[in-house]
Amino acid sequence: MTLGLYAAAALAEIAGCYAVWMWWRAGASAWWLIPGGAALAAFAVLLALTPPDSAGRSFAAYGGIYILASLIWMWAAEGMRPDRFDLAGAALALAGTAVILFSPRA
Repeated sequence: MTLGLYAAAALAEIAGCYAVWMWWRAGASAWWLIPGGAALAAFAVLLALTPPDSAGRSFAAYGGIYILASLIWMWAAEGMRPDRFDLAGAALALAGTAVILFSPRA
C-alpha cells in the first residue's frame, strides 16, 4: 500500500507541476491552473496518508519515488528517454528510499 500511495502522490505532484509549467513556461491558458491546483492538493493528501510516523521521514522516503516517476513522465509525456545517468541517479535515490522505509526502528 505504501508504494501505491507514493506512486499516486508522485503522479499527482508531477501533473500539478506540469500544469503550472505549461501555463508559465509554455504559454498555455491559465485554465491549466485549475486541474493543476487540484492535482497538487491531491498530492498533499496522498502523501499525508503514507505510514511513516513523521512527516519528514515520509517526505524523505518519497523523494526516490518522485525521481523515478519524473523520469517516467519525461519519457511518456515529453518523449525524452532517460539516459544511463538518469537511471543511475534514480537507482541511488530508490536505494535511499528503501533504507528509510525498511530500516528497523526502535
